[in-house]
Amino acid sequence: MTIMGFLDDRAIATDLKAQHQKEDILKELVQLLVQADAIKERDVNKLLQILLKRESLGSTGIGQGVAIPHGKSDCVTKLVAAFGISRAGVNFDSLDGEPVHLFFLLVAPEDSAGPHLKALARISRLLKDKHFRDSLLAARDEKLVAKIIRDEDERRH
Repeated sequence: MTIMGFLDDRAIATDLKAQHQKEDILKELVQLLVQADAIKERDVNKLLQILLKRESLGSTGIGQGVAIPHGKSDCVTKLVAAFGISRAGVNFDSLDGEPVHLFFLLVAPEDSAGPHLKALARISRLLKDKHFRDSLLAARDEKLVAKIIRDEDERRH
C-alpha cells in the first residue's frame, strides 16, 4: 500500500490558513477532498461532523507536530486522503501538547476496516521519521510534497 495510492496530488496544500480552531483546519482539509473530486460539496458538513465526533473521543494529534484526523463515511467509495501543512501550527489538543504542523486526513468507506487501519499504520510509521517530517515541512509547494511522499513510498514499500 502506497500513500499516493489514496492521496490525490490535488488534495495537498502547503499553506493551510486556519490557526485557532480544530474545526477550521478540518474544514480546510475537507475542502481539499472536494478540490480533488474525492467527495461532493454537498457532503462537506456531514463529513465534518463525523470528523469532529471522532475528535471528541480523543485527539488525533499524535505528537511531534503531526495529526491524522480520520473517519468513515458513506460519502466515499474508497479510501481517500488529504495532506496539509500549517506553517503557523495549530493547537489540536495533541498528546504532547505541541502545535500541529502536518495534517493527514483519512476518510474510508463505512464498511472498510482493513485498508483504513493499514493506511493509518503506514502514515504514522512514516511520520515517526524525523527526516521525513522535516522534508515535508521544508517543502514549499505541493509538487515537492507529492515527490517526497512518492520517494518515501518507494523507499519503504
